[in-house]
Amino acid sequence: MDWRSYIAADPAVLVGKPVIRGTRIAVEHVLELLASGWTEQQILANYPGVSIEQIRACLGYARETVHEERVFPLATT
Repeated sequence: MDWRSYIAADPAVLVGKPVIRGTRIAVEHVLELLASGWTEQQILANYPGVSIEQIRACLGYARETVHEERVFPLATT
């Protein structure tokens, strides 16, 4: 699945945070729900305009973002 079909970032919507395309539901919010223990089914029930593909696109976006992240450890003395 290509998350780019489901996720958009527009400076006019939520100050440019990535959102589910066509909504004001931030990817960050979906990830917070999942991290808090919500199931995909609970998200679908509480946000009827959201699809399972959109939820999984949020995870795909997060995976790719973390994958591209570079961490440079600071020297400890």
